[in-house]
Amino acid sequence: MSLKNTGLLIGLCLIILSPAVAQISPGELSAAHAHLEGMSNCTKCHSLGAKIANEKCLACHTEIKAHVDQKTGYHASPEVRGKSCITCHSDHHGRNFQLVRFAKEKFDHGITGFKLSGEHAKKQCAECHKPAFISNPAIKKKKFTYLGLNPECLKCHEDYHQKTLAQKCSNCHDFDAFKPATLFKHETTKFQLTGKHATVPCLSCHKVSLLNGKKFQEFAGIKFQSCSNCHADPHHNQFGPNCSSCHTGESFHAVKGIANFDHSKTKFLLEDKHKTLACVQCHKANLTDPVKHDKCTDCHKDYHDGQFMKDGVVENCNACHSTKGFKETSYTIEKHNSGKFPLLGSHLATPCITCHKKQEKWKFREIGIRCIDCHENIHKQFINEKYYPDYSCQSCHNNETWKSVSFDHSKTAFILTGPHEKQTCRTCHFRKDASGQEIQKFTDMAANCTSCHTDIHAKQFEVTGVTNCLRCHASNTWKIVTFDHNKTAFKLDGKHEKVACIKCHKPVIKDQKTFVLYKTNKLRCENCH
Repeated sequence: MSLKNTGLLIGLCLIILSPAVAQISPGELSAAHAHLEGMSNCTKCHSLGAKIANEKCLACHTEIKAHVDQKTGYHASPEVRGKSCITCHSDHHGRNFQLVRFAKEKFDHGITGFKLSGEHAKKQCAECHKPAFISNPAIKKKKFTYLGLNPECLKCHEDYHQKTLAQKCSNCHDFDAFKPATLFKHETTKFQLTGKHATVPCLSCHKVSLLNGKKFQEFAGIKFQSCSNCHADPHHNQFGPNCSSCHTGESFHAVKGIANFDHSKTKFLLEDKHKTLACVQCHKANLTDPVKHDKCTDCHKDYHDGQFMKDGVVENCNACHSTKGFKETSYTIEKHNSGKFPLLGSHLATPCITCHKKQEKWKFREIGIRCIDCHENIHKQFINEKYYPDYSCQSCHNNETWKSVSFDHSKTAFILTGPHEKQTCRTCHFRKDASGQEIQKFTDMAANCTSCHTDIHAKQFEVTGVTNCLRCHASNTWKIVTFDHNKTAFKLDGKHEKVACIKCHKPVIKDQKTFVLYKTNKLRCENCH
């Protein structure tokens, strides 16, 4: 051995034996790599004279290598492909250092090959990334990992259909909710939904039961080759097993097989509504059995409960109705006007139902003919009955419109003159109380002006508690027509006759009210001059 080589060997031994050997490692490895501590393990991750190679990382992390080789998952995505492992997963930062570290809330799960949508987007990572959903034993034993999940639905979710349908759930379901199966199209099956079948609830055919002790809804294996697989034969096979020879999928009531049958050859001609009836609605036992049909009540119940019965027999319904339908009536206004209550004015536009169907059923007898039999008497206890005997509303109102009032006010103690004639009844007789509720008053109303109008003169002209405005004003105009200043304590003469009222009678404020002061009590010259 040369002197040079000997010196090199001695130097290497000194380094190995020296306490400073700890300085060769840049720091402790993380807990996951703690088993690789020591000089003898360096080359398991590091290559002499070179950077850490991905091949060495993947030699241990075979589960990631499998994804990279298959070009699937996050580590095969464009965001990661071509990067060195150490770029994201450096070590020698201490035992508690997290090798896998990223912002979960900002992570784009779509780059893993499984985009989170619908309900999946609302889940927390740990709800899916857990050992229960990992099938690979090697990955399953890890304390925590984001690897090992299979994107197939049934790897995480229970197979509700218990292997009776295809394993690919996305054929029928989306990621928003298991129910309803929005992607399922019944037209892709062997049984096309047409006619009434298109509106039948799924549960009517696809029953829910228990299978293997679990709730189960049957979708596969349902018999549909014959109508009788689902429907009972009301004819008891009298017309054979082929229902479509008479019926369509639109409705059992739409009979086509006997469309050529001429019902007019019988004693009962089918017209209007009778044409749309299913045969079994009249021929309840057998199509060939005779059916009573002389009177409407042979088939129809007397809806009016004997209101139109005469001598113990219900009168013929066609006096008001026809075969076009019970809702239509041929009872005319002329017929109504021949009775006890002629339809006049607004009553002509009132629907029959307003008066004749106040309860559950129609009523045409003894419903009353007075106004108060149908209309609420809002004036009861407010107007003296002498003004409308027997509560006859027509004393004031007419049939044309309720707002038109023809009451003769001169019959009262207050005759309407001037602007009072132009007022509506509500102006004076309907007021609002302190709570804002409208009340009416017709009796015991004071006739003096200030009971309705504000005394703008602040009671200056009040005599024994009453202000008589007519001493100065006329009822047909508010202008002063009767006031004579010469009858006051201050007679106007000379220049005073031409002085404007406002020069002497000025506005004053008293009790927070502004009014013109007329009673000044200033009668001496020096009071003004």
